[in-house]
Amino acid sequence: MTEAKIKAALIRLHAGIKNSDGAAISAALTEIEALQAKHSSELDDRLQHFLAGRSYAKALAHLGGGDQLTATPASPPGGCGGGHA
Repeated sequence: MTEAKIKAALIRLHAGIKNSDGAAISAALTEIEALQAKHSSELDDRLQHFLAGRSYAKALAHLGGGDQLTATPASPPGGCGGGHA
């Protein structure tokens, strides 16, 4: 149950970052930190390590939510106009 709540908060954190939503980022971080503090003894060592190190992408991947981290580049490779003669 706790891991599901942490996973949901991590997904909201990622969405907040993706959307540049400071309020969502702050709320998700607050929830993650509160859940970690309250339930640290229940979490497996690897997840606890990722959360303690603020490796939230790794924590989400560990919880099976790594597919939430896919991002589309802002421009295609070479799309910045540089390197072409």
